[in-house]
Amino acid sequence: MCSTAVSPARLIGKIGSLVMVTGGGFGAFSAISIYNEDEKFYDNIFMPLVQRLDPETSHNFAVFACKYKLFPKSKFQDPESLNTKVLNLSFDNPIGIAAGFDKQAEAAQSLRNIGFGFVEIGSVTPLPQSGQKKPRLFRLSENEALINRMGFNSDGHEVVLQRLVSLRQSENGKNLTLGVNLGKNKTSEDAVTDYCKGIELFSDVADYLVVNISSPNTAGLRDLQEEKQLKNLLSTLVRVRNNLPPERRKPLFVKISPDLSVEQRKQIADVVLDKLCKVDGLICSNTTTARPSELEGPHTQEAGGLSGRPLKNPSNELISDMYKLTQGAIPIIGVGGVSSGLDAYNKILSGASLVQIYTTFAFHGPPRVTRIKRELDEHLRMNGWSSVSDAVGKGVTR
Repeated sequence: MCSTAVSPARLIGKIGSLVMVTGGGFGAFSAISIYNEDEKFYDNIFMPLVQRLDPETSHNFAVFACKYKLFPKSKFQDPESLNTKVLNLSFDNPIGIAAGFDKQAEAAQSLRNIGFGFVEIGSVTPLPQSGQKKPRLFRLSENEALINRMGFNSDGHEVVLQRLVSLRQSENGKNLTLGVNLGKNKTSEDAVTDYCKGIELFSDVADYLVVNISSPNTAGLRDLQEEKQLKNLLSTLVRVRNNLPPERRKPLFVKISPDLSVEQRKQIADVVLDKLCKVDGLICSNTTTARPSELEGPHTQEAGGLSGRPLKNPSNELISDMYKLTQGAIPIIGVGGVSSGLDAYNKILSGASLVQIYTTFAFHGPPRVTRIKRELDEHLRMNGWSSVSDAVGKGVTR
């Protein structure tokens, strides 16, 4: 009688061969799916695997992948309806990556290749600082939301500047529309000087600059949104910007909080329209400290700023309010809870000239950028708009 038993060594060899063949096949399948921007592959396989990592490690992996151009250049061609112009800056499409993803200016060109119409890096602080103690980033998967209390972790002005100088000197960096988001150091006793340094330093490499006074993760920062402090801050920053040579005078945006009261919103509108304080635009909005009842999971009460789907409506309300209060006089970049073309379209109807995403990118990866742009084009055409600019503010009742 013949024995059919397989020796342990031979069995291990067979298993090893199977693993190699299977692994090779999966690797090839994955490479093809990534190259083809297969949204189902990302949503069902790739992103769930990445999200097995803790949120900050997952974030760092995404930045690493962008930095080393592991994602292919998008094959999607932006339709003419998405081409727009804001403050004499031209955009192939109005969808940008918000500050908070590429804090240290390591991945900007790859983000452009993925399909973003513009990239905002930062927040950048004058001196390097490590930010808050870890863990400081929390994933609320059921709500497609994040809570962060990163605390302006930054490599500092000088390091980030050198990266941007190198980027601008490269052939690929010349056609990139780039914003630099400026923050203050945690231990700084003079916020105005911190922002002035940023304006003076980055005006050679940025297409626009952002004064971030609305992060909830730096003590006292949101106080700068109060009328008296805001007047003092913006009048100084506008003067510093205007004293630069004409070619270095870049548009100034102020990023504000969704948690502002009705009265605070009116005060901010009055200040930013004041001749001495008049900035070029607003970003609505930063993260919220509110905790809506629909939040699910073990991390809902973590301290920090909430972003993602639960921020969609508060952000839209702030955009609409500020558009009305400023009478559409200054452009708005809308950010918060955008995960579809319809979400972007509603931001535009509410008064946003440009739209930014971040959290949905963290949950769905590069194909979501293409999906948002394709759907936005469809909504514009279905509603009779030939361009983004035609639809800005058309949903606002004045």
